[in-house]
Amino acid sequence: MHTLNLWHIFHISIKKIALILICFSFVQTVDAQRAKGNYNFLGFEQKPYYFGITLGYNSSDFKIFRSDKFIENDSISIVEDVNGPGFNLGIVTNLKIGDYFDFRFLPTLSFAEKNIKYANNSERSMPRTRKIEQVLVQMPFHIRYKSAPYNDFRLFVIAGVKYDFDVASESRTRQADELVKIASSDFSAEIGAGIQFFFPYFIFSPEFKISQGISNVLIFDDQLEESNVLEKVLARTFTISLHFEG
Repeated sequence: MHTLNLWHIFHISIKKIALILICFSFVQTVDAQRAKGNYNFLGFEQKPYYFGITLGYNSSDFKIFRSDKFIENDSISIVEDVNGPGFNLGIVTNLKIGDYFDFRFLPTLSFAEKNIKYANNSERSMPRTRKIEQVLVQMPFHIRYKSAPYNDFRLFVIAGVKYDFDVASESRTRQADELVKIASSDFSAEIGAGIQFFFPYFIFSPEFKISQGISNVLIFDDQLEESNVLEKVLARTFTISLHFEG
């Protein structure tokens, strides 16, 4: 039994030593690459343009402006926005403009959900949420500013505009005439930031961005009380994207 315990201790020690040696070798390899200035980005800097794909998660809602009739009405006491989840799938087109700027076009198919929550004055009635599910064809145009590269990565910021078209709006309108109607098209301003990681065969770029709608997307219906209490509705979206380019 004592021999087995010694062998067990010896076996664990060998594992620990091997793990330490692997970690040490990895650190030495990274340091050697840094010393040599072995940057993968040099291969990509030779390209005037490149393409890629983008995957993303979005969280969307509406910025709601209440009308004067909200104060005057006797039934609806609360109108507020509720976030909804979604995801994006798109194509990246990147055109280099000098050493630090890019022009980017990212046509995207986005599945989004936005909600408006209503509550009545009656204590017996439960709050109700109007769910607006959208299938958006998005056309974002961005200018990107990049920092100087360091050890195969660099930071960047983006700014631009986006056009959205909801291909599901007509179907949604036919299904429920009593719901608040939202316009099928919208324009947004966008800002964001991210990091580029350069690998031998592709660039991996995690990015976050904020979109703020510019135009009022509410289609007013004076026959619908849920529409009467609203004056203006602007779309908002927070997106986390993963770009694979090269």
